[in-house]
Amino acid sequence: MFFHKHPYAPFIHNDTEKLIVGTLPPPRFSTGDLLEKDVDFCYGSYYNSLWLFLDKIYDLNLRYDNSQEAINQRKSFLIQHKIGVCDIVDSCEREKIDASDLGMQNIQLRDVISYLQQYPSIHTILFTGGNSKNGPEYFFRRHIKQYNLKLEVVSDEVPRIHQFDLSLVDKTRHAELDSASHLSSTRIIKTVSLTSSSGAANRAIGSIPLYKKLKKQNPKFTTFDFRVLQYKEFF
Repeated sequence: MFFHKHPYAPFIHNDTEKLIVGTLPPPRFSTGDLLEKDVDFCYGSYYNSLWLFLDKIYDLNLRYDNSQEAINQRKSFLIQHKIGVCDIVDSCEREKIDASDLGMQNIQLRDVISYLQQYPSIHTILFTGGNSKNGPEYFFRRHIKQYNLKLEVVSDEVPRIHQFDLSLVDKTRHAELDSASHLSSTRIIKTVSLTSSSGAANRAIGSIPLYKKLKKQNPKFTTFDFRVLQYKEFF
């Protein structure tokens, strides 16, 4: 059994406003066996297109290699745009050493709610995947149950948008107190379930009505183009 530990600590600053939440990088990022075009940072896999989307949207001219400069480019972008990264899976075990979310067992989750409380500027969570089993939204829904929180639907169109009131955590803890001064003010956190940036999502994109419409209008329109449009709206 392979113990798969997340190789990166959450990347969050005091003025972070949006938080990218995924699951785990491929095992080679934990073992150090990187490919030539991998970047040793969050979403640095050559086969994950998140940074390709952002590169296209912002014309970043990023490097795709094992260099420190490639890492610094990505950190600078996140800091400038007040974006953080806090994947929800801290560790898991795998019978097969691959990047499959479904292959994760004995999963330990990070306490994302505690990070939201620690950094009060965060108002939006960007899931890099939806509510399918062992996806980031799936785990987040499981995680927030321990805080008696649940996601409320804002939009059921892809990408699906939900929200929850983070202040209810404190209100629950202080429910036995008489003084209203102990209760936190409302703090609404929006969540957006973006289409996964991995290549495995291409087939699912093909069934999305909007993609079909755009593809019909322009036969050269690709699944990459579709996700660039989607990510541009929220990044």
